[in-house]
Parts: sequence; structure tokens; C-alpha cells
Amino acid sequence: MISSYKELLTGHWITDLANTSAFIFQEVPDLNWAGFYLFEDGLLRLGPFQGKPACTEITLDRGVCGAAASSRTTIIVPDVHEFPGHIACDSASRSEIVVPLIYDGKLLGVLDVDSPKLNRFGEKEKSLFEEIAKELVLRSGRNCFMLMR
Repeated sequence: MISSYKELLTGHWITDLANTSAFIFQEVPDLNWAGFYLFEDGLLRLGPFQGKPACTEITLDRGVCGAAASSRTTIIVPDVHEFPGHIACDSASRSEIVVPLIYDGKLLGVLDVDSPKLNRFGEKEKSLFEEIAKELVLRSGRNCFMLMR
């Protein structure tokens, strides 16, 4: 799966974010949302995604996305209703995984993936999404800074 994903990467930040969210949504079963929140002006702002419309801004002290961005670690939540401060953009979501995007020590944003199934994400998905995030940042992360100027 990773080799076919790598073929989609162009080195252009927004293009790669859009295709990555589409790739994940299409290739990983039992999802209802896959996309990005990008770190800008101290907030996570909605980026390219697949799924229902979502929250547009998240502070770093709220939700799974904020927790993963603040800690700079991947967070897996088996049941989002048990996560303190969970932000319910889609009431059908039951489990979530969030992977921070780090380039040259700087937080670029997070990859956020939701499922309507309880306990949908485990070590297999953690490894997959971390590898996807790593490839994305290596191939196009530096172009993110050019867009922010």
C-alpha cells in the first residue's frame, strides 16, 4: 500500500495533502473521515479532507487533534466518547487516530482519521499512518513553509 501511495506524491504541499486524504479514505476500510488540520497562528485549521464537513479551527488544548499536536505523538482513541474534551464534528465517529506532522522540528499539522466503528485503530494502522505522514513530510513538507509566507 505504501508503494502505491508514494507514487501519488508530487512534492506540492496542498496537492499531496488532498491526494493523501483521498487515498486513505479510499484504501482503508471503515472510515467516515480522513484529512488534515494545519498548524497556523497557534491553531489547527481545517485542511484537505474526505468526509462530512468538519470543525474549522481547533485549539491545541482541545480534542484528540489538539492533544496529538501538543504532545507531538500519535494518539489512538478506541472510543471517542471516553476521551475528555473530544470534539464531535460527526456524531457517527466512534474511534479516532491522530498523527502529528513534524518537519525540521516544527509542527505542520496533524493527520486525523475517524471511524464509525469502536476500536477501529491499532498498531497496524498506527504504523501505516505514521509511514504515510513521514513520506508526506519528507516529500513536500518544506513547500509548506513557502505557502505560509
